[in-house]
Amino acid sequence: MSDAHGVIQIHSCPPALAQHVAWTVSSALGVPVRPLWSEQSAESGTVCTELDWTGEAGTAARLASVMLGWQDLRFEITENTAAGRDGVRFVHTPALGIFYTLIDAAGNSMVNEDRIRYAMGVADGDIEDLERELRLALGTAWDDELEPFRETRFADVTPVRQGTRAV
Repeated sequence: MSDAHGVIQIHSCPPALAQHVAWTVSSALGVPVRPLWSEQSAESGTVCTELDWTGEAGTAARLASVMLGWQDLRFEITENTAAGRDGVRFVHTPALGIFYTLIDAAGNSMVNEDRIRYAMGVADGDIEDLERELRLALGTAWDDELEPFRETRFADVTPVRQGTRAV
């Protein structure tokens, strides 16, 4: 049943791993994918691509799990599901590791009340500690690291977007 869809953005990948990553994604989706790789100008010697996908709820988690085996990748995977369920976003960088958050229909990260209470407890009234904890809960460090890759990705190359549909 295809009740979810999303996007895989591979922001940087060593060219020697590109075909292996494509095979890994194909295996996780259960359909062959043929990404169109382009040079990533934000990091010399790497390539990038973007793929749309459809499949079952939970596919983003499966994709993130198999892609974690490639430590040199920078990637984002989003999953939007049927009405009434939250979407998810997985982000990975070699320096920071994996980050996971729930997302709403507009793509905003959602921080639950328990995480906010935890941040307030850790901060114990210190506004700088509270800000640090909330930035962590929102994945700000991951977004900061990936922003140069997002900005330069399409600036100097032809579009790399290629639709992929899993059934």
